[in-house]
Amino acid sequence: MALFKRKDSQFFWIKISFTGGPPIQESTGTSNKKLAKEYHDRRQAEIWEMRRLNVRAKYSWKKAAARWLSERAYKRTIDADRKKLCWLDTYLADCTLDQIDRELLERIRLAKTEEASSTTANRYMALVRAILRCAQIEWAVIDQVPSVRMTRENNARDRMLSEAELRRLLAELPPHQRDIALFALLTGLRQSNVLNLMWSHVDLERQHAFVPRDQSKNGQSIPVPLSPHALSVLERQKGKHPTHVFSFKGKPMKSVNTRAWHLALSRAGIENFRWHDLRHSWASLQIRNGTSLYELQKLGGWKSDAMVQRYAHLAADQLKVAAARIDLGVPADLVNAEDNLPRDADAALREKESPSKDEH
Repeated sequence: MALFKRKDSQFFWIKISFTGGPPIQESTGTSNKKLAKEYHDRRQAEIWEMRRLNVRAKYSWKKAAARWLSERAYKRTIDADRKKLCWLDTYLADCTLDQIDRELLERIRLAKTEEASSTTANRYMALVRAILRCAQIEWAVIDQVPSVRMTRENNARDRMLSEAELRRLLAELPPHQRDIALFALLTGLRQSNVLNLMWSHVDLERQHAFVPRDQSKNGQSIPVPLSPHALSVLERQKGKHPTHVFSFKGKPMKSVNTRAWHLALSRAGIENFRWHDLRHSWASLQIRNGTSLYELQKLGGWKSDAMVQRYAHLAADQLKVAAARIDLGVPADLVNAEDNLPRDADAALREKESPSKDEH
């Protein structure tokens, strides 16, 4: 009997081999060895019977989703997967995997696109696709995966607040949301990073904070140098909560995209603006005030420069300054006094080699 534990899982796993096909590996969902052995024997008998009759048992979406959460518990984004699966239950809870076809997947995609951005909708569809592929390749409970269509994404959004809009918004926000929005604008941190910022991540004396790598989107720790304005915001939070920087009524804040946020936007007369656009505003202000694209990438925690290039057009003035540096190495008389320049290389050589009148 192949019963073992993996480094990335607390549960026992089984491995069942058959002639003429790849072995089946799956989690038992338990850390109890006796229960794991019972699971192994039951699954082995079930799989043998299915192969003998050349039929495949129906596998429910609920079972597949639960198994995904169990086997992928090590994922940094497993909580996000759990939330997505709760939403997907509306459409898939009563389905078996063989009932999930292109038509149903298209209904799900359109429904999510109506209530969220195309990027968000694609993340939901990517999760469905990943589970179905896992069911086919790893679990061997379905023969094929239907095509999962994705929505074309438009990542060119660069909505940013003008100074007047910023003043109106901050004036309308309640104090606890005003400070967290202002801090996001001053640091460029993502919503989750601001909400999860803890005092253990902040060094006010050194004027520095950091985002731990397990909370970073790119899986790497992000340094956060604190400007004087950002430090002022943090000073106002001291003593409000023992562990979390931003809190409300003695409890850590769980969300910023609230009714109060949307009402403040409405009262301020600001349209087509999302919380994440505070990050766009921060990046745009950085570039326009002299920050290089390389520095912006490091400050913003982007792993590659692909996302940073969307702000390249804002660096035109900096490029003008860079282009002008060549003038420092070219003498002005070569540029401004055209008569001082030789007509061409051959003419210059002939003038040099021909004897002057005084020599004859």
